[in-house]
Amino acid sequence: MKKLNNKIKKIAIVSDAIYPYNKGGKEKRWYEISTRLAKRGHAVTIYCMKWFNGKENTRIENGVKLHAISPYYPLYSGPRRSFKQAILFGIACFKLIKEDFDVIDVDNVPHFPLFSTKIVCMLKRKKMTATWLEVWGKDYWKEYLGKLGYIAYFIERLSVKLPDKIISISEHTTKKLKNELKINKPIHTIPLGVDLDLIKKIQPSKEKSDVIFAGRLLAHKNVDILIKSISLLKKDYPDIKCIIVGEGPEESKLKNLAQHLNLQGNIIFYDFLKNHNDLYALMKSSKVFVLPSTREGFGIVALEANDCGIPVITTDHPDNATKDFITNNKNGHIIRLDEKIIAQKIIEYLTSNTDNFKYQNAAKTHDWTTITEKLEKVYTI
Repeated sequence: MKKLNNKIKKIAIVSDAIYPYNKGGKEKRWYEISTRLAKRGHAVTIYCMKWFNGKENTRIENGVKLHAISPYYPLYSGPRRSFKQAILFGIACFKLIKEDFDVIDVDNVPHFPLFSTKIVCMLKRKKMTATWLEVWGKDYWKEYLGKLGYIAYFIERLSVKLPDKIISISEHTTKKLKNELKINKPIHTIPLGVDLDLIKKIQPSKEKSDVIFAGRLLAHKNVDILIKSISLLKKDYPDIKCIIVGEGPEESKLKNLAQHLNLQGNIIFYDFLKNHNDLYALMKSSKVFVLPSTREGFGIVALEANDCGIPVITTDHPDNATKDFITNNKNGHIIRLDEKIIAQKIIEYLTSNTDNFKYQNAAKTHDWTTITEKLEKVYTI
Protein backbone atom coordinates (compact mmCIF):
# COMPACT_ATOMS: atom_id res chain seq x y z
CA MET A 1 0.00 0.00 0.00
CA LYS A 2 1.56 3.27 -1.12
CA LYS A 3 2.09 5.87 1.60
CA LEU A 4 1.00 9.44 1.08
CA ASN A 5 3.58 10.85 3.49
CA ASN A 6 6.57 9.52 5.37
CA LYS A 7 5.84 11.09 8.73
CA ILE A 8 4.44 8.66 11.27
CA LYS A 9 1.50 10.14 13.13
CA LYS A 10 0.23 9.27 16.57
CA ILE A 11 -3.47 8.95 15.82
CA ALA A 12 -6.02 8.80 18.65
CA ILE A 13 -9.53 7.55 17.89
CA VAL A 14 -12.21 8.02 20.55
CA SER A 15 -15.09 5.58 20.26
CA ASP A 16 -16.99 3.95 23.11
CA ALA A 17 -17.64 0.71 21.20
CA ILE A 18 -15.16 -1.36 19.21
CA TYR A 19 -15.25 -4.17 16.67
CA PRO A 20 -15.52 -7.15 16.91
CA TYR A 21 -16.79 -6.86 20.51
CA ASN A 22 -19.76 -4.80 19.34
CA LYS A 23 -20.85 -5.25 15.74
CA GLY A 24 -22.28 -2.15 14.13
CA GLY A 25 -21.53 0.13 11.22
CA LYS A 26 -19.40 2.65 13.14
CA GLU A 27 -17.38 -0.09 14.86
CA LYS A 28 -16.68 -1.85 11.55
CA ARG A 29 -15.66 1.47 10.00
CA TRP A 30 -13.13 2.23 12.75
CA TYR A 31 -11.76 -1.32 12.55
CA GLU A 32 -11.20 -1.20 8.79
CA ILE A 33 -9.69 2.29 8.84
CA SER A 34 -7.54 1.90 11.99
CA THR A 35 -5.96 -1.36 10.86
CA ARG A 36 -5.09 0.13 7.48
CA LEU A 37 -3.66 3.30 9.06
CA ALA A 38 -1.50 1.07 11.26
CA LYS A 39 -0.26 -0.81 8.19
CA ARG A 40 0.66 2.53 6.66
CA GLY A 41 3.05 3.11 9.55
CA HIS A 42 0.97 5.26 11.89
CA ALA A 43 0.73 4.59 15.63
CA VAL A 44 -3.02 4.17 16.14
CA THR A 45 -4.78 3.97 19.50
CA ILE A 46 -8.53 3.56 19.98
CA TYR A 47 -9.74 4.89 23.35
CA CYS A 48 -12.84 2.94 24.30
CA MET A 49 -14.75 1.18 27.07
CA LYS A 50 -13.26 -2.07 28.37
CA TRP A 51 -14.89 -4.68 26.16
CA PHE A 52 -12.12 -7.25 26.58
CA ASN A 53 -11.27 -9.53 29.51
CA GLY A 54 -8.14 -9.44 31.67
CA LYS A 55 -6.56 -7.08 34.17
CA GLU A 56 -4.76 -4.97 31.59
CA ASN A 57 -6.53 -1.94 30.16
CA THR A 58 -4.60 -2.05 26.91
CA ARG A 59 -3.98 -4.62 24.23
CA ILE A 60 -2.76 -4.71 20.64
CA GLU A 61 -5.06 -6.19 18.00
CA ASN A 62 -4.18 -6.19 14.29
CA GLY A 63 -1.52 -3.54 14.86
CA VAL A 64 -3.94 -1.18 16.66
CA LYS A 65 -3.68 -0.38 20.37
CA LEU A 66 -6.98 -0.65 22.22
CA HIS A 67 -6.92 1.44 25.41
CA ALA A 68 -9.89 1.17 27.77
CA ILE A 69 -10.40 4.48 29.56
CA SER A 70 -13.60 3.35 31.29
CA PRO A 71 -15.27 0.15 32.43
CA TYR A 72 -17.83 -1.41 30.14
CA TYR A 73 -21.30 0.13 30.50
CA PRO A 74 -24.28 -1.26 28.54
CA LEU A 75 -24.96 0.84 25.45
CA TYR A 76 -28.71 0.50 25.81
CA SER A 77 -31.18 0.98 28.62
CA GLY A 78 -34.26 -0.80 27.36
CA PRO A 79 -34.91 0.18 23.74
CA ARG A 80 -32.97 3.47 23.96
CA ARG A 81 -29.32 4.43 24.11
CA SER A 82 -28.20 4.73 27.73
CA PHE A 83 -27.66 8.30 28.99
CA LYS A 84 -25.67 6.89 31.90
CA GLN A 85 -23.25 5.18 29.53
CA ALA A 86 -22.88 8.30 27.38
CA ILE A 87 -22.19 10.58 30.35
CA LEU A 88 -19.79 8.21 32.12
CA PHE A 89 -17.77 7.54 28.99
CA GLY A 90 -17.73 11.28 28.30
CA ILE A 91 -16.30 11.92 31.78
CA ALA A 92 -13.70 9.18 31.22
CA CYS A 93 -12.44 11.06 28.17
CA PHE A 94 -10.81 13.61 30.50
CA LYS A 95 -8.14 10.92 30.99
CA LEU A 96 -6.92 11.78 27.49
CA ILE A 97 -5.07 14.71 29.07
CA LYS A 98 -2.33 12.19 29.95
CA GLU A 99 -2.10 10.76 26.44
CA ASP A 100 0.25 11.75 23.62
CA PHE A 101 -1.22 12.18 20.14
CA ASP A 102 -0.77 14.23 16.98
CA VAL A 103 -4.28 13.71 15.64
CA ILE A 104 -7.45 12.95 17.57
CA ASP A 105 -10.74 11.93 15.98
CA VAL A 106 -13.90 11.55 18.10
CA ASP A 107 -17.05 9.92 16.78
CA ASN A 108 -20.25 11.81 17.50
CA VAL A 109 -22.20 8.88 18.97
CA PRO A 110 -22.73 9.66 21.80
CA HIS A 111 -22.16 13.45 21.90
CA PHE A 112 -20.80 13.81 25.44
CA PRO A 113 -17.18 12.71 24.66
CA LEU A 114 -16.92 15.65 22.26
CA PHE A 115 -17.24 18.12 25.14
CA SER A 116 -14.64 16.54 27.43
CA THR A 117 -12.23 15.83 24.58
CA LYS A 118 -12.53 19.42 23.37
CA ILE A 119 -11.43 20.66 26.81
CA VAL A 120 -8.50 18.22 26.70
CA CYS A 121 -7.51 19.47 23.25
CA MET A 122 -7.68 23.10 24.34
CA LEU A 123 -5.42 22.37 27.33
CA LYS A 124 -2.98 20.42 25.16
CA ARG A 125 -3.23 22.98 22.33
CA LYS A 126 -4.33 20.35 19.85
CA LYS A 127 -6.98 20.49 17.15
CA MET A 128 -9.93 18.12 17.42
CA THR A 129 -11.42 16.22 14.51
CA ALA A 130 -14.86 14.65 14.83
CA THR A 131 -16.50 12.02 12.65
CA TRP A 132 -20.22 12.62 12.21
CA LEU A 133 -22.13 9.40 11.70
CA GLU A 134 -25.64 10.79 11.58
CA VAL A 135 -27.73 13.85 12.41
CA TRP A 136 -30.91 13.30 14.42
CA GLY A 137 -32.35 16.80 14.41
CA LYS A 138 -35.17 18.37 16.41
CA ASP A 139 -38.08 16.29 15.08
CA TYR A 140 -36.44 12.93 15.68
CA TRP A 141 -35.20 13.90 19.16
CA LYS A 142 -38.77 14.94 20.08
CA GLU A 143 -40.11 11.63 18.78
CA TYR A 144 -37.39 9.71 20.65
CA LEU A 145 -37.51 11.52 24.02
CA GLY A 146 -40.63 13.67 24.09
CA LYS A 147 -40.07 17.03 25.81
CA LEU A 148 -36.55 16.00 26.80
CA GLY A 149 -35.83 15.91 23.08
CA TYR A 150 -35.44 19.70 23.08
CA ILE A 151 -32.51 19.39 25.52
CA ALA A 152 -30.95 16.60 23.47
CA TYR A 153 -31.31 18.66 20.30
CA PHE A 154 -29.62 21.62 22.02
CA ILE A 155 -26.71 19.32 22.97
CA GLU A 156 -26.49 18.11 19.37
CA ARG A 157 -26.48 21.71 18.06
CA LEU A 158 -23.80 22.68 20.58
CA SER A 159 -21.59 19.64 20.03
CA VAL A 160 -21.28 20.22 16.30
CA LYS A 161 -19.63 23.59 16.99
CA LEU A 162 -16.75 21.98 18.93
CA PRO A 163 -14.58 20.22 16.29
CA ASP A 164 -11.94 22.02 14.27
CA LYS A 165 -12.55 19.56 11.45
CA ILE A 166 -15.65 17.52 10.69
CA ILE A 167 -15.66 14.28 8.74
CA SER A 168 -19.06 13.11 7.50
CA ILE A 169 -19.65 9.50 6.45
CA SER A 170 -22.19 10.31 3.72
CA GLU A 171 -23.55 13.07 1.51
CA HIS A 172 -26.82 12.53 3.36
CA THR A 173 -25.20 13.38 6.71
CA THR A 174 -23.30 16.31 5.18
CA LYS A 175 -26.54 17.85 3.89
CA LYS A 176 -28.19 17.48 7.29
CA LEU A 177 -25.19 19.03 9.03
CA LYS A 178 -25.51 22.07 6.77
CA ASN A 179 -29.29 22.34 6.50
CA GLU A 180 -30.47 21.18 9.92
CA LEU A 181 -27.56 22.05 12.22
CA LYS A 182 -26.52 25.13 10.18
CA ILE A 183 -22.82 24.24 9.96
CA ASN A 184 -20.90 26.62 7.72
CA LYS A 185 -17.39 25.27 8.34
CA PRO A 186 -15.81 22.90 5.79
CA ILE A 187 -17.02 19.30 6.00
CA HIS A 188 -14.97 16.43 4.57
CA THR A 189 -17.33 13.77 3.22
CA ILE A 190 -15.66 10.35 3.29
CA PRO A 191 -18.09 7.44 2.89
CA LEU A 192 -17.92 3.95 4.32
CA GLY A 193 -16.52 1.08 2.32
CA VAL A 194 -16.16 -2.64 1.78
CA ASP A 195 -13.21 -5.02 1.60
CA LEU A 196 -13.60 -5.95 -2.06
CA ASP A 197 -10.68 -8.38 -2.17
CA LEU A 198 -11.77 -10.22 0.96
CA ILE A 199 -15.41 -10.61 -0.07
CA LYS A 200 -14.36 -11.93 -3.46
CA LYS A 201 -12.56 -14.84 -1.77
CA ILE A 202 -15.49 -15.88 0.46
CA GLN A 203 -17.34 -19.03 -0.58
CA PRO A 204 -21.15 -19.14 -0.35
CA SER A 205 -22.61 -20.76 2.75
CA LYS A 206 -24.33 -24.14 2.63
CA GLU A 207 -27.18 -22.39 4.50
CA LYS A 208 -29.27 -21.01 1.65
CA SER A 209 -32.06 -18.44 1.92
CA ASP A 210 -34.32 -16.30 -0.21
CA VAL A 211 -34.13 -13.15 1.94
CA ILE A 212 -31.59 -11.90 4.45
CA PHE A 213 -31.36 -9.00 6.91
CA ALA A 214 -28.39 -8.11 9.14
CA GLY A 215 -28.10 -5.33 11.71
CA ARG A 216 -28.95 -4.18 15.21
CA LEU A 217 -32.47 -5.19 16.18
CA LEU A 218 -33.76 -1.70 16.93
CA ALA A 219 -37.23 -0.23 16.45
CA HIS A 220 -36.23 2.04 13.55
CA LYS A 221 -34.84 -0.93 11.62
CA ASN A 222 -38.49 -2.11 11.19
CA VAL A 223 -37.61 -5.79 11.07
CA ASP A 224 -41.19 -6.46 12.16
CA ILE A 225 -42.36 -5.15 8.78
CA LEU A 226 -40.01 -7.59 7.04
CA ILE A 227 -41.40 -10.46 9.14
CA LYS A 228 -44.96 -9.47 8.19
CA SER A 229 -43.97 -9.40 4.51
CA ILE A 230 -42.61 -12.96 4.81
CA SER A 231 -45.95 -13.96 6.36
CA LEU A 232 -47.75 -12.56 3.30
CA LEU A 233 -45.41 -14.38 0.92
CA LYS A 234 -45.83 -17.69 2.75
CA LYS A 235 -49.40 -17.97 1.50
CA ASP A 236 -48.21 -18.53 -2.09
CA TYR A 237 -44.63 -19.62 -1.33
CA PRO A 238 -44.84 -21.88 1.74
CA ASP A 239 -41.13 -22.76 1.63
CA ILE A 240 -39.82 -19.18 1.54
CA LYS A 241 -36.85 -18.78 3.83
CA CYS A 242 -35.58 -15.62 5.55
CA ILE A 243 -32.47 -15.22 7.70
CA ILE A 244 -32.29 -12.41 10.28
CA VAL A 245 -28.83 -11.75 11.72
CA GLY A 246 -28.52 -9.42 14.70
CA GLU A 247 -29.09 -8.65 18.35
CA GLY A 248 -30.75 -5.80 20.19
CA PRO A 249 -33.66 -4.55 22.32
CA GLU A 250 -36.31 -5.72 19.82
CA GLU A 251 -35.06 -9.31 19.67
CA SER A 252 -37.67 -10.97 21.93
CA LYS A 253 -40.50 -8.97 20.38
CA LEU A 254 -39.46 -10.02 16.87
CA LYS A 255 -39.08 -13.68 17.75
CA ASN A 256 -42.51 -13.64 19.38
CA LEU A 257 -43.99 -12.03 16.27
CA ALA A 258 -42.47 -14.71 14.04
CA GLN A 259 -43.89 -17.40 16.30
CA HIS A 260 -47.30 -15.73 16.42
CA LEU A 261 -47.39 -15.68 12.61
CA ASN A 262 -46.37 -19.35 12.51
CA LEU A 263 -43.10 -18.60 10.71
CA GLN A 264 -40.83 -20.87 12.77
CA GLY A 265 -40.01 -22.89 9.65
CA ASN A 266 -39.52 -19.83 7.45
CA ILE A 267 -37.45 -17.41 9.55
CA ILE A 268 -34.12 -18.26 11.15
CA PHE A 269 -32.63 -15.88 13.73
CA TYR A 270 -28.88 -15.67 14.17
CA ASP A 271 -27.01 -13.69 16.82
CA PHE A 272 -24.21 -11.50 15.48
CA LEU A 273 -21.70 -13.88 13.94
CA LYS A 274 -18.26 -14.06 15.56
CA ASN A 275 -16.60 -14.11 12.17
CA HIS A 276 -17.89 -11.39 9.82
CA ASN A 277 -16.87 -13.56 6.88
CA ASP A 278 -19.69 -15.91 7.83
CA LEU A 279 -22.15 -13.08 7.17
CA TYR A 280 -20.67 -12.59 3.71
CA ALA A 281 -21.07 -16.33 3.10
CA LEU A 282 -24.75 -16.17 4.13
CA MET A 283 -25.31 -13.17 1.86
CA LYS A 284 -23.74 -15.00 -1.08
CA SER A 285 -26.16 -17.87 -0.48
CA SER A 286 -29.19 -15.59 -0.36
CA LYS A 287 -31.09 -13.86 -3.16
CA VAL A 288 -32.10 -10.46 -1.83
CA PHE A 289 -31.12 -8.25 1.12
CA VAL A 290 -33.89 -6.24 2.80
CA LEU A 291 -33.06 -3.21 4.95
CA PRO A 292 -36.42 -1.69 5.97
CA SER A 293 -34.74 0.90 8.18
CA THR A 294 -35.99 4.48 8.37
CA ARG A 295 -32.77 5.87 9.86
CA GLU A 296 -29.28 5.05 8.61
CA GLY A 297 -26.20 7.25 8.66
CA PHE A 298 -24.89 5.22 5.74
CA GLY A 299 -25.90 1.54 5.76
CA ILE A 300 -22.61 -0.27 5.19
CA VAL A 301 -24.26 -3.70 5.38
CA ALA A 302 -26.26 -2.90 2.25
CA LEU A 303 -23.05 -2.07 0.39
CA GLU A 304 -21.59 -5.38 1.57
CA ALA A 305 -24.69 -7.18 0.30
CA ASN A 306 -24.23 -5.62 -3.14
CA ASP A 307 -20.61 -6.74 -3.25
CA CYS A 308 -21.79 -10.26 -2.32
CA GLY A 309 -23.84 -10.12 -5.51
CA ILE A 310 -27.39 -9.56 -4.24
CA PRO A 311 -29.79 -6.61 -4.65
CA VAL A 312 -30.92 -4.41 -1.76
CA ILE A 313 -34.47 -3.37 -0.97
CA THR A 314 -34.62 -0.33 1.31
CA THR A 315 -36.98 2.50 2.24
CA ASP A 316 -37.54 5.95 0.80
CA HIS A 317 -37.55 7.56 4.26
CA PRO A 318 -35.71 10.93 4.31
CA ASP A 319 -33.50 9.81 7.23
CA ASN A 320 -32.33 6.66 5.46
CA ALA A 321 -28.94 7.39 3.87
CA THR A 322 -28.78 3.90 2.33
CA LYS A 323 -31.10 5.03 -0.44
CA ASP A 324 -28.43 7.47 -1.64
CA PHE A 325 -26.36 4.68 -3.19
CA ILE A 326 -29.25 2.46 -4.30
CA THR A 327 -30.49 2.95 -7.86
CA ASN A 328 -33.78 1.35 -8.85
CA ASN A 329 -33.34 -1.60 -11.22
CA LYS A 330 -29.55 -1.34 -10.96
CA ASN A 331 -28.39 -2.51 -7.52
CA GLY A 332 -31.70 -2.70 -5.69
CA HIS A 333 -34.92 -0.85 -5.14
CA ILE A 334 -36.18 2.01 -2.94
CA ILE A 335 -39.73 1.51 -1.71
CA ARG A 336 -42.27 2.87 0.74
CA LEU A 337 -42.23 1.17 4.15
CA ASP A 338 -45.14 -1.25 3.77
CA GLU A 339 -45.16 -5.04 4.17
CA LYS A 340 -47.24 -5.54 1.02
CA ILE A 341 -44.89 -3.45 -1.11
CA ILE A 342 -41.82 -5.18 0.37
CA ALA A 343 -43.39 -8.60 -0.28
CA GLN A 344 -44.16 -7.65 -3.88
CA LYS A 345 -40.63 -6.40 -4.51
CA ILE A 346 -39.07 -9.49 -2.90
CA ILE A 347 -41.02 -11.81 -5.16
CA GLU A 348 -40.06 -9.77 -8.23
CA TYR A 349 -36.40 -10.39 -7.44
CA LEU A 350 -36.94 -14.05 -6.56
CA THR A 351 -38.71 -14.77 -9.84
CA SER A 352 -36.38 -12.79 -12.12
CA ASN A 353 -32.93 -13.54 -13.49
CA THR A 354 -30.38 -11.81 -11.26
CA ASP A 355 -27.20 -10.21 -12.52
CA ASN A 356 -24.70 -10.68 -9.69
CA PHE A 357 -21.96 -8.81 -11.52
CA LYS A 358 -24.21 -5.75 -11.87
CA TYR A 359 -24.80 -5.65 -8.11
CA GLN A 360 -21.10 -6.12 -7.35
CA ASN A 361 -20.17 -3.21 -9.61
CA ALA A 362 -22.18 -0.83 -7.41
CA ALA A 363 -19.68 -1.35 -4.58
CA LYS A 364 -16.51 -0.81 -6.63
CA THR A 365 -16.12 2.87 -5.70
CA HIS A 366 -16.25 2.12 -1.95
CA ASP A 367 -13.00 0.27 -1.33
CA TRP A 368 -11.63 0.64 2.23
CA THR A 369 -8.08 1.21 1.02
CA THR A 370 -9.08 4.22 -1.08
CA ILE A 371 -11.22 5.57 1.76
CA THR A 372 -8.35 5.24 4.26
CA GLU A 373 -6.10 7.23 1.95
CA LYS A 374 -8.69 10.01 1.75
CA LEU A 375 -8.99 10.11 5.53
CA GLU A 376 -5.22 10.22 5.93
CA LYS A 377 -5.12 13.31 3.72
CA VAL A 378 -7.63 15.04 6.03
CA TYR A 379 -5.59 14.10 9.09
CA THR A 380 -2.45 15.64 7.56
CA ILE A 381 -3.98 18.93 6.37
